[in-house]
Amino acid sequence: MRHKFLQLACLMLILLSSCKKSFLEQTNPNSVTIPQFFTSETDVLLALNGCYQSLRSNSCIGEESDLYTDQRSDDTGTNDNQSNAGEPFQFNNFSLLPTNTYLKSHWIALYQSISRCNVLLSNIDKVQFASDSTKKQYIAEAKFIRAYIYFQLVRKWGDIPMTTEALSTPEQVTASTFRAKTPDVFAQIIADLHDAAVSNLPKVQPAANRGRVSMQAVTAILGQAYLTRAITVTGANKTSDLDSADYYLTACYNMRGFSSLSDIPYADVFDVNKKATCPELIWQIVNIQGDINYHSNIAADAQAKGETINSQKTASGTGYNVTHDLVNEYEVNDPRKDFSVKYANDPIVKDWFITKFRDASSTAGKTGYGGNDWILIRYADVILMLAEVNFYKGNTTAAIRYVDMVRERAGMPSYAVSMTDPTYKQKFPTLKLAILHERRVELAFEHHRLFDLLRFFTIDELVAYMHTKNQADWGLAQVSNFGTKDRYYPIPYYETILDPVKMYQNPGY
Repeated sequence: MRHKFLQLACLMLILLSSCKKSFLEQTNPNSVTIPQFFTSETDVLLALNGCYQSLRSNSCIGEESDLYTDQRSDDTGTNDNQSNAGEPFQFNNFSLLPTNTYLKSHWIALYQSISRCNVLLSNIDKVQFASDSTKKQYIAEAKFIRAYIYFQLVRKWGDIPMTTEALSTPEQVTASTFRAKTPDVFAQIIADLHDAAVSNLPKVQPAANRGRVSMQAVTAILGQAYLTRAITVTGANKTSDLDSADYYLTACYNMRGFSSLSDIPYADVFDVNKKATCPELIWQIVNIQGDINYHSNIAADAQAKGETINSQKTASGTGYNVTHDLVNEYEVNDPRKDFSVKYANDPIVKDWFITKFRDASSTAGKTGYGGNDWILIRYADVILMLAEVNFYKGNTTAAIRYVDMVRERAGMPSYAVSMTDPTYKQKFPTLKLAILHERRVELAFEHHRLFDLLRFFTIDELVAYMHTKNQADWGLAQVSNFGTKDRYYPIPYYETILDPVKMYQNPGY
């Protein structure tokens, strides 16, 4: 961890310094320090943009970061264990090694985002703002991003190194080289989100600021953080946390800019031409159609050979694999299946691939430079979390009402009617499993499934659940490899060797 923090501090220094034109005029460029960079509101905005920019990386939480989420669940996988696919295959084969270089890249990218936020927050008071309102918004945005990334880390690794200050000396780095306990990390996440929740952030960001944090996003993630802590953290005040989750998720729901979810067609949520106007979208990473630097690749990359539904770009491979386990979970006549996945008949494919993200426009063209924004939070997710919270609180009627909001939009029968169907009742005999099912088919490939599984089940329950899966529906990866060790990722090897005591390894690795 020690060398990582120093590396990230240097990267941040280079990034911030290179944004400033006067940097080139310095007699000795190497003498420019981060505090010297922060001299105006523009410098702070550039630093904040750097925080947002870091999220785009597929090693962080970008659109193709599914290796660290969906491929660790039962939705997708890498159906190739040879050559360059060897290390990615470890994720969905549940044979992940601490030396995995993709895992290391993910760790570094997440901490780079945190480092950028810490640098901004540690230096913003040095700058005189024309309006204190602007300063408060920038602080709220940086704290939200930091909390969001720590939320990613703590759910994947458990105890993690944590700092809220910019580290600039070896002594500071050494002092921070230890794994903070999970309850302490959640406390910091919630504290940052609370600060953002009482800030002056707008309820909804205007179109010109699409992609920046809004109060809708803050309340949604604060509610999710409380929900996750209530269910997964030993010693948490479950009743209090569920009440808080209910409060903030309801606050988010009440900020919606639509009457009923059924007023928004499912396809509109992913329509590249409606991404700036669809009221279901809460927070997204913005991409620019046809732009060589800021385009989206997901439509083209997901497409299988011989297909044209996603992109005009000619595909040569199998696209993004989908487990047959997911394909089989869709109910008969669920339109979300036909929208989200398709069977490719090309001789080298003969399998399902993802069609949820499409841009076959002339602007995206043969290069596949799509304009899909990467959706991080949307209202169907919030509504289904409200169903989950109310289920845990014993408010069954409310929980079912929220489930039915999502099912109605999809054109599916209500929960009560569905429970009269023997097939549905056999597959989802409890309301809890019905909520989990609805989240799976509604939010497929949006990088929620791993976190849902870890929240809905204890690790022993999850092992039993995964072992009920049919290996024939899984592909080359061995579902039987899933065990209690897979509750968390291993700490990257190059971190543990720095201090094997303070940077102890997770069990089973």
